Amino acid sequence: MYELEINGQMVPFNFGMGFLREINKRTSIPVEGMLNVRQNVGLRYSVAKLLDGDVEALVEVLDIANTGCDPRVTKKALDFFIDSEDTDIDEVFEKTLGFLKTANATRNVTLDVIKEVEKEKQKREAMERMKMEAMA
Repeated sequence: MYELEINGQMVPFNFGMGFLREINKRTSIPVEGMLNVRQNVGLRYSVAKLLDGDVEALVEVLDIANTGCDPRVTKKALDFFIDSEDTDIDEVFEKTLGFLKTANATRNVTLDVIKEVEKEKQKREAMERMKMEAMA
């Protein structure tokens, strides 16, 4: 069980199989070469959005992870928490990604997405260097 202090109280989050099933079904893509077959990829999509700093994705991930937990935090309370000047939003992103990196159900996919994003970033940086060298 993972916890964040929200509005003065410790709120639990569960990034287990129930979380994985729920978040995965939120986004699906067609499977290439197979008619009418779709693959659920919600976790991959959400991790990528978290890495991009998408606050709506952060609230959605926390809301799903708090499902079935006590106390149950509402989306309105999460919104208030995110909007608060006292909330270090960067820390909340880091902690949430940390939860996803360590939970058994989400670890492999999360680390894979992070690796893919890093590779793409390195490719873009290499292309930029090549452009700069060509212009020099």
